[in-house]
Amino acid sequence: MKTKTVLPALLLIASACLAATEGPAHGTLMIVGGGTLGPELVDKFFALAGGKDAPIVVIPTADGVEEYKPYYLAKTFLGKAGATHLTLLHTNDKARADSPGFTAPIRSARAVWLVGGRQWHLVDSYLNTRTQKEIEALLKRGGVVGGSSAGATIQGSYLVRGARAGNELMMAPGYEIGMGFLKHAAIDQHILTRKRERDMGAVVKAHPELLGIGIDEGTAILVARNRFTVLGKSKVAITTAGAEMYFLKSGDSFDLKHRKQLK
Repeated sequence: MKTKTVLPALLLIASACLAATEGPAHGTLMIVGGGTLGPELVDKFFALAGGKDAPIVVIPTADGVEEYKPYYLAKTFLGKAGATHLTLLHTNDKARADSPGFTAPIRSARAVWLVGGRQWHLVDSYLNTRTQKEIEALLKRGGVVGGSSAGATIQGSYLVRGARAGNELMMAPGYEIGMGFLKHAAIDQHILTRKRERDMGAVVKAHPELLGIGIDEGTAILVARNRFTVLGKSKVAITTAGAEMYFLKSGDSFDLKHRKQLK
């Protein structure tokens, strides 16, 4: 009887280990849990991009606004911090997002920033389009992709809170696939501020191959290859199959391949 009880648990853990969580082979991801970005996060993004004069593409589509005014970029945190070479890229038309002309600014950029809002807008506009492919090419060139809130969650391979009906639903059929810059991972945001830290448990239970990463506001993970480092004022929650959820703080590093904190 004991064997029957233990075996399913062992199989669950084994299946999780088969799918290694991987960051991009080149370039860096800056994945922010929402809220205000402190100077340590802003300065780090500029450093990764190559400075305040580096060409940076801002994609605000998750906001759900039809059109953006000419002064929009100046009011973003990047504009306020002194960025001089910002380009706004936005469409609600997936065919346009799949066109060479629309994606041209990404080909000459050093960084892309994905603004927060609702994840499904990003899925409907950009998933599996030339826009996504050009962002992946930017990473291969050694660039940086950053995003906050919805712009953080879309970077995982499994998309949580993607439902059109509301962001309370963690798993939404038709909106469960992210852009996969961080493979075999699901990313949640605002976790402590909105008391969401344990919501990832249901996702990992249903998909034990995933690494669950929850990021609080004003906090980021910097992902390079198979590890990430925590930066910011709050915490990051780690949820894996067969283990208790636990927190990481600023300065902590994590081994994605082996799914363990680095000492």
